[in-house]
Order: sequence, then C-alpha cells, then structure tokens
Amino acid sequence: MYIIGENIHILADKVKEALTNKDREFFMDLAVKQVEAGAKCVDINLGPRKKDFAEVFPWIIESVEAVVDVPLSIDTTNVDGMEAALKTIKKAQPILNSTSAEPERLEKVPLLAKKYGAKIIALTMGTSGIPVAAEERINIAVGTLIPHLAEIGFNMQDLIIDPLVLTVSGCQEYCPQLIEAVRMLPFSWDPAPAISVGLSNVSNAVPPEGRPLINRVYLAMLMGVGLQMMIANPLDQKQNDVIKWIETKDTSSSLARLYNKIAERTTASEEPQYEDFDMSDPEQAAIWKTVQILLNKVIYAESYLNQ
Repeated sequence: MYIIGENIHILADKVKEALTNKDREFFMDLAVKQVEAGAKCVDINLGPRKKDFAEVFPWIIESVEAVVDVPLSIDTTNVDGMEAALKTIKKAQPILNSTSAEPERLEKVPLLAKKYGAKIIALTMGTSGIPVAAEERINIAVGTLIPHLAEIGFNMQDLIIDPLVLTVSGCQEYCPQLIEAVRMLPFSWDPAPAISVGLSNVSNAVPPEGRPLINRVYLAMLMGVGLQMMIANPLDQKQNDVIKWIETKDTSSSLARLYNKIAERTTASEEPQYEDFDMSDPEQAAIWKTVQILLNKVIYAESYLNQ
C-alpha cells in the first residue's frame, strides 16, 4: 500500500497553531514520524492561503524537504500556491492534489503539473458535483479527465484517479458505490490508471472515537477490489495491521482472519456474511455493524454500535 501521509492538514488544530507560529520543528517532526511509520509520500494541506501563499508554501516545502526525501503532495485549491510550492521542491517528483473535471480547474492544473513534471490526482467530479453511481464516476474519468490529459500531452503514467470517498454520515449511499468505482476503474482505460482515495473522508463528521474503526473496515473492502494507494494516517497502527494482514494473507489471529475474509468477500463481489463473524466477540460484533453501515444496509447514526 502506497500511503500518502495526511497529517499535515490545516483542519488540525495543532497544525493551524504551528503554522501561525511558524514552528518549523513541528512540521519537520511530523513529516519524519509519518515517513518512519510507512508513508511513502507526505501530503501538505495548508488550505488556499490566498494572502500569503508566496511565503508560506516555499517555507513549508523547505522545512519538510530538509528532513525527508519522499515525494510531497501539494494539496490546495490555489493554483498559484501550487506553483510556488513546485518551484521550491528540490527532491522527489511531487504530486498535485488535485484537479477535477470542472473546466477552469481542468484547464489550469494539468498544464501546471506538466510544466513541472509532477504527478496529478484527478477527481471524478464535474460542474454538477459528485455523482452517486460508480458508472457515472467512471464516465467522468474516461469521458473528460483522461481525454483532456491525453490531448495536452500529459504523461499518463503520472495520472492518479480519485473516485472520491464521501462520509458515511450524510452520504451513506456513496460508500458502496465508491467500492465499485475502485473495482471498475482499472478496466476503464489501457493502460489502467493509478487509483487513490482519501480514506479518512469516509468517517468525516463521525465522533473522533468512532472514526478509526470505520476507516479500517472500509480499507479492507477497498483492498479487496485492488486499492493500492491512499491518503491516510500512517500513524494508525491498527490500520497498518489491517494492511499487513491482507497484503500477506496473514490469518494467524481471529481479527486477521476476519479482515481477510471481508477483503475476500469483496473481491468476489459478495457481501460479508453474518456467519463470518464471532458475535460473542465485541470487537468482531462492532466490525459487523460497521460493515452494515458501509454497505448502506443499516442507516448510520452515532449510536450505531449500540443498536
């Protein structure tokens, strides 16, 4: 699994405080910790920074590149901020996160990525927003995103498609459709495009204590349909255990067997079955209930584990 570490994110209070205080050591330490935990790329999400992008983006890039050698993902809606970052990067090939099929975005961001030799994450979102159905997301990729990139001579090996994870809280019907989009995308174009998702988006607006479990169960399903890249928290050791168990087909513990079974069922286009779970085990019972909300079988509520 290629993990793009998500932890330098402006929505985190500590990141916001460190940026305000220009605390270079904070960002250096957080970058190192993510890479040591297994991140192969570090995402830099500081928001648009419309007023101070020319100062802030080079500052953060220089700080992080001083201590890690992995690629950096520039995560902003500010195209000028993207370029300020790209001009500063000296080490590995960066990633621009992101473009979409919206005309203005599609016109500007891919050309910027091409100019600086960056990879690009392209979202399956058009002017009318994000479609629910997997087929409609595929259509955005093969009908708009990929043809435009081919037209401008973009290196298609540097393209990453993101079919967009949305939260189980409020967008529950999108969750199973995203799984099918990840399953279908490799067959949509030759050569198959790389695919990445923002894993933790599935648990946005969920109480903090409930988020990791939802992320892990969804991850097992997505690995079942071939997911090999994601923006996620590399410091979540239980998440890393799920990745290791599924990648190595480790069935040495009851939890490892269960997560492998969830992945296997999803691979076969089957739903995990009640009999796959030891419901006398509270942890397995919680995973079963989580499967049900992610498949849109049971309506999500904050109290779903107690139902």
